[in-house]
Formats: sequence, structure tokens, C-alpha cells
Amino acid sequence: MPYASETASGRGFPVSTSMIPPARSFLNGSTGAAPSRTEAVLDAIKHAILAGELRPGQGLVETELAQLLGVSKTPVREALKTLAGAGLVTMSPYRGAAVRAIDPASAAAIYDLRLLLEPEAVRRAVQASTAQAGGVQASTAQAGGVRAGGVQAGAGGPDEGAWTTAQAALAVSDAAADQAQRSLANREFHRTLYLACGNSLLVKTLDDLRDQTALVSVMSWEQGASWQQEAAEHRAILAAARSGAADEAAALPHAHIAGFAGRHFPEPARGAPAPATEWSTDAD
Repeated sequence: MPYASETASGRGFPVSTSMIPPARSFLNGSTGAAPSRTEAVLDAIKHAILAGELRPGQGLVETELAQLLGVSKTPVREALKTLAGAGLVTMSPYRGAAVRAIDPASAAAIYDLRLLLEPEAVRRAVQASTAQAGGVQASTAQAGGVRAGGVQAGAGGPDEGAWTTAQAALAVSDAAADQAQRSLANREFHRTLYLACGNSLLVKTLDDLRDQTALVSVMSWEQGASWQQEAAEHRAILAAARSGAADEAAALPHAHIAGFAGRHFPEPARGAPAPATEWSTDAD
């Protein structure tokens, strides 16, 4: 991956202009369009945060980042504002910008909200996809004068478009060069599953959790790698969605999200205070 420039110690962080294309095309509405300078800077800083090169609590100085990336301060400033809105950066009028440090209670809250919303969104998306495919096939059969008994097996099954995109995201995750890319690809996989749920507010709420979830995932994998287990669970979820089994496609993400939370930040015993220590991306 190309490096924009080097630090005094000889280490830079990569500027990615092609990370998770579906996410960018969703933002600018054009697939394959060249990213703006701000988007390239945004990708670089986000990747450095998720890769642990910029550590939780570390200050983010506009002039230093601009020099490191070989750009003016303006795209850096805009990127930091976007990252603050996504929950990866904190902004203070006195201390400036810093990488967000997520404590276990905040991580658990993020996953609890996903647990409440995402399975139902996936259920609705699978139902909508199945209904859409069934309608298209029925119209095609009618237009072609096909008798009811002559429709091929599988008529009424789910639309494959979204699931093909989800499969591609899993392939990106499997081939990821680092945990940052893997986590972002996983977020794209999950988004593809719930995108067609038919409720724009529900989609926005889950979208707003995407980068925070990516940060929590990377931090958790530093403490105990579990991504291979989660990859297997992703494949099972996709298989259920592809088959049109909406209830199963909702139950599996519920178990998947709850299982991750249980492994990495189990609830404290009733009445016991939540741990006050902040997470670090330092490996054990």
C-alpha cells in the first residue's frame, strides 16, 4: 500500500484510495469515481486509527498530519470533522482533536444498540429481497405465457444482487492485509445485509455505528483474535439470507453480535461497577 510520506522515524501510514469502494460510492453517489483529496486523507487517517498506528487518546495535530500526508491543512481539518462525527475522533476547543479511546462500557453500548436493531433490519431486508424477486419472476412468467406449473424451481426466491455484494465483501475481508481492512470489509458486509430493510432511519442509525463498530472490533482482536470465528458466522448468515429464510437470517446475526460482545466485553456482575479503564490497542 503506498505511503504518502515518512515520519522522522522513517514510518508513515498508508493513504488508501480504494478501501471498501461501496462505502465511498454510497457517499458520493458514483461508483468508480476518483476520490477527492479529503476522501483520500480521510481514508488514510481512518486506516491509521484502525491499524493502531494512531493510538487511543493520541493528539491529532492538523499541521503535522498535513505535512505527513503532503497536503494542506484544509482536507485534514475536514477529514477530522468527519471522523469526529463518525465517533473515531474527539474534538475539544482547548485540546484539539484526538483519537477516541473507547472504554468497555461504551463498546458494550454500541453492540447493545446493534443487537436491538440489526437483526430486525436484516429480517426485513431478506423479506423484501424475496418479495422483490418473486414479483419479478411472476411478471416474467406472465409476460412469457409460462403456465404456473412450468415456472422453474426457485421462483419466488431472494434477489441475488445484494447477496453477491455481501459475498464480495467477505472475499475482501478474507484477503485483507491487516485488521483495519478486515474490520472495514466486515462493516460493508453487515451493511449490505440490512440496507434493503425499507426504513431509511433504521439504516442511518446502523450506518452511524459503522466506524465505531470497526474500532471496537480492531481493539477487541488485539486482546484476543476471534475474526476467524466471526468469518465463519458471516458465511452462515449469508447462506440463510440467500435462501430467503428471514427468521434464520435474523437469528444468526443476533447470536453473532451477542457472541462477540460476550467474548470481548461481558457484562459486569449485577451491582458491580463497570470497569473504568480505557482500552488500548497494544497487543498482549
